[in-house]
Amino acid sequence: MAIFKSGNPTLTQKSFEKTLVGNESEVMTERGTMNKFFLLCLLVIASASFTWSAFYQGKDVSSWMWTGMIGGFIVAMVTVFKPMWASITAPIYALLEGVFVGAVSAVFSNAFSKVAPGIVMQAVTLTFGVVIAMFLLYRFGIIKATQRFRSIVITATAGIGIFYLIATLLRFFSIDIAFIHEGSTMGIVFSLVVVTIAALNLILDFDMIENGVAMGAPKYMEWYGAFGLIVTIVWLYLEILRLLSKLNSRD
Repeated sequence: MAIFKSGNPTLTQKSFEKTLVGNESEVMTERGTMNKFFLLCLLVIASASFTWSAFYQGKDVSSWMWTGMIGGFIVAMVTVFKPMWASITAPIYALLEGVFVGAVSAVFSNAFSKVAPGIVMQAVTLTFGVVIAMFLLYRFGIIKATQRFRSIVITATAGIGIFYLIATLLRFFSIDIAFIHEGSTMGIVFSLVVVTIAALNLILDFDMIENGVAMGAPKYMEWYGAFGLIVTIVWLYLEILRLLSKLNSRD
């Protein structure tokens, strides 16, 4: 069962294995997964538009941003441990994550309104460009999710996650790792590496969904697969936005 490995923590071997027990009248399909993915995208966009508009109406969206981030994390954890609930939790996650993304995007847009007035649209365009490119590279077999490829991406993803966790804990002690946020050469290189790893996770996600379909995972796993893609794409978007902000903050 080694094929069930993904850098995305929401798409794991156990998540799919435990759904293959029992008889299901309907099974997971790629078309069904993509339909649900597009629906989740619409929910993210809708709730992001809400906080974006609120920000430019002069409202303080910081509380909504934290609510979206923390609430989204909690709902994501529930979905990971209870994938059969994904038809309910995945849309809730998309709405909460949209609230968070909309607030963050508005803050970045305002901060770079003079030096880079189109920074958010650039990040959105680049994100979907990367998603489409990675899908085509996977679909045509140019990049294959081999065992070695999986191991490298999973290890790199775990390393980034641990690094961000340490950096967050250090900030509570007023210790800041400057290159995470600043536009130095090291900071830009770091962001490029993280964006690359996030993009490569899409290959593992596509492969995981394809294998879930091949093994006859139950219908509700379409929601779970779509949820996993949203998790990766939101991460990718935020990292691209961070990278663009660093590039535009250089003298």
